[in-house]
Amino acid sequence: MPDLANPHKWRFFRAGGFDQVLLERGDDLINLASLDQKLWVALSAPSTGVQFNTRTLQLIDTDGDGQIRVPELLAALSWTAARIKSMELLISMPSSLKMSDIDDSSEAGRMILASIREILKNLGKSDADEITLEDAIDIEKIFAGTGFNGDGVITALSTDDDNLKEWLERIRQIYGETMDRSGEPGVSAESLNDFAAAIGKWFEWRSSAETVANSFDPDGIDEVCQLWERISPKIDDFFVRCRLAAFDPRAAEALNSPESNLFLLSGKALTDATPEIAALPLSLVIPQATLDLENGLNPAWQADMGLFSRLIATPLLGETKSIPAAEWEKVKTAMTALFDWWGNKPVSAVTEIDRQLLMEWRDKDIESALTALLEKDLELSGEAEAITDVERLLHYARHLFSLLNNFVAFRDFYTKTGPGIFQCGTLYIDGRSCELCVPVANIAKHAVLATLSRLYLVYCDCIRSCGTEKMTIAAAITSGDSDQILVGRNGIFYDHNGADWNATVVRIIEHPISLRQAFWSPYKRIGKMVGEQIQKMSAARSKTVEDKALASITQTIDKKPDAKPSPATVPQQQLFDVGKFAGIFAAIGLAVGALGSALATTMTGFMKLQWWQMPLAFFGLLMVVSGPAMVIAFFKLRQRNLGPILDANGWAINARAKLNIPFGASLTALAKLPAGS
Repeated sequence: MPDLANPHKWRFFRAGGFDQVLLERGDDLINLASLDQKLWVALSAPSTGVQFNTRTLQLIDTDGDGQIRVPELLAALSWTAARIKSMELLISMPSSLKMSDIDDSSEAGRMILASIREILKNLGKSDADEITLEDAIDIEKIFAGTGFNGDGVITALSTDDDNLKEWLERIRQIYGETMDRSGEPGVSAESLNDFAAAIGKWFEWRSSAETVANSFDPDGIDEVCQLWERISPKIDDFFVRCRLAAFDPRAAEALNSPESNLFLLSGKALTDATPEIAALPLSLVIPQATLDLENGLNPAWQADMGLFSRLIATPLLGETKSIPAAEWEKVKTAMTALFDWWGNKPVSAVTEIDRQLLMEWRDKDIESALTALLEKDLELSGEAEAITDVERLLHYARHLFSLLNNFVAFRDFYTKTGPGIFQCGTLYIDGRSCELCVPVANIAKHAVLATLSRLYLVYCDCIRSCGTEKMTIAAAITSGDSDQILVGRNGIFYDHNGADWNATVVRIIEHPISLRQAFWSPYKRIGKMVGEQIQKMSAARSKTVEDKALASITQTIDKKPDAKPSPATVPQQQLFDVGKFAGIFAAIGLAVGALGSALATTMTGFMKLQWWQMPLAFFGLLMVVSGPAMVIAFFKLRQRNLGPILDANGWAINARAKLNIPFGASLTALAKLPAGS
């Protein structure tokens, strides 16, 4: 904790036009909470879209909102300080931790030490006195072969009971597997609860059948109901026909199917499956409505009627060879209730499991046994969390100091000791390399703020791997000129991993680039103006010649309207064309002569000067022409500010992070011939 009686003595360096704190010692990190936040360069930064260790940022971003803020950084420092002996360890950014680095005088430190020993033991490194980041993040090796590891997932390694292993496999097949920390496929509490709930619904459905299904074999109810769905309409049809025959004897012959229909069947090759046979009545229709279950049945329905007699009629009516109409109504009442109950059967993959196995689930209380395994696993969650804390400590020891130097101060960026975490790579375009490149999610939104940076920015769409990977960047051009920087111009972008992307300029925000550009800009404008004036004079002279030629031709035609053009007129037309070009050359000569006269007058006056006055006059002329542009550019270049570019990317920049002229020029390198060329 900071010592309020003896405040910490801070050291600062000045860069970017403002004072930045120097973080060089462990004491600086310990006392960072006492540093006025108005002196921090950034107060918030996104946890994505920056070139930094992603896992470290995830661990620091405890609320998971995608932003790294001051309180979270201070909490990470405080957490680390409670577990190591000296914060000087963070300055060296180690990739491993020794046992001697851990503070065993605190409870938190002792837990970390115990976890380190457990990890090394599981990795087969019991004799090692240090642990690396690679060791801590190899979770599968750490928990390999362990049945319980606190992640709330149980596997076949969690029990020696083969029956429980079989139930775990059934749950996995239905609800999918959840990978355990050991790398083994397993079952989570959620899957177990869903499975148990589905079986519970099946038992609830079964219990409601006591009054309607007690006459049947429980294992054969599906077959009984499927048979009833198939056969009951045909039997009902028979009894309705019989009642009609009893009502009117004349209907019997028609309801038994006319002789003509039977005659049509005589010419066909018949089987029991012939549709026309199946459409005939189930049995001979007579006024006495009694269905013989053995004799006189339609051949197409004999097999189903045999099943009906055995599976339905016998359980409900006892052994019988025929069913009168009154008995049929009793069968219908019982079977309708059974069929309605069967139709409400819960449908899921669980209910497809064999009935005997489902009964075993309840009788042997498999759910309680598996729940006990889950509870035993979760009892170790504290130890597993301590192992995660080892990973956290290794990440903080390796990366936290670097992050602070890209957050509290922009030390890496301004001292050129390395790229800032907001820089995503280097753009090569138009004979130069641009180091200040940032990723952009939305060009239109980004440009609104970024234009306030006073930097010359080019937005590029970058594509690689045949267009499957895409990104957009904004690159600052801080040296050279912009004559050949155009929308549609192509370049190559190298990201921080060294991967190359095809880059195409899609938008430009124009601001002064350099004093060099400002110096030459008046001469370029003068040259452009002179060229335009020569073109205008040439065009005007050409127009005059063309008008005269057209007038002469028109006059000639008006005088001889019926005459055909004679060969003599052709040379005259050629003379007009020559005159046209002669006029153009004359205009150009006039312009050149005017320039020559002005130059001659200037040179005459220049040659009359004393020798020591000539350099002064030449310098004065340059200042008259280029001076105003350079002065304006100088003040604009001093206003260049990194803040708006980063603010547009979700940062909260707390300072005017300026880019002065020399430093800005160092961010864009122009092409140079190799030494000795």
